[in-house]
Amino acid sequence: MRAAELLTMQENISSKEQILKKIRRALLEKRDNPYPNLEDTPLYLKNTDYLDILFAEQLTAVSGNFIYCENGLEFIDNILQLADKFNWRKIYCWEPELQELLAKYEFPFYKTDKDFHLAEVGITMCEALIARNGSVMVSNQNAAGRRLSIFPHHHIVIARTSQMVLDLKDAFTLIKNKYGAQLPSMISAITGPSRTADIEKTLVLGAHGPKELFVFLVEDFS
Repeated sequence: MRAAELLTMQENISSKEQILKKIRRALLEKRDNPYPNLEDTPLYLKNTDYLDILFAEQLTAVSGNFIYCENGLEFIDNILQLADKFNWRKIYCWEPELQELLAKYEFPFYKTDKDFHLAEVGITMCEALIARNGSVMVSNQNAAGRRLSIFPHHHIVIARTSQMVLDLKDAFTLIKNKYGAQLPSMISAITGPSRTADIEKTLVLGAHGPKELFVFLVEDFS
């Protein structure tokens, strides 16, 4: 081996040893934790707003639509205006409680999945509304299943004021209290319309699901 090559090898070994020494020394040094009370620090600031106002703000921020209604009649009036605006004809609703409400006011809808591939609107209930991030928690336990919240271009959610909670953990508490040990096999949170930015980092709404989300908060279903 030439002298120049041997010198280069020795220099490389020496440099490697110096790096390893620095690493060992750093590992042995006692360093102060910059966040000693991190686990005790709340994730969010304390909320001082009304939950419905917070939910409406967060839902609107992710391109959702929030409509407050005092009763079932006001809900029907609002949904008739939407149907006229978007020229809806194929409106599907599979949950008995909602079917009863729509039928009471003679609002036309499909009770079965006939011609479901042409569905324009899916009307469903939900498990909870999460005010902190404007999300809607749904499960497959409801009669609407999963299809009505995913396939039609427009998704309408009907919720009671008692279903409004602050955080995700509160929503899970509602579900546990409702179902006990028999939890639904599918629980998910919907935050605004379907969206993706996979194509050239351009945000597209309705790419993998509904392009419009309407959340109705109804005080009284009667």
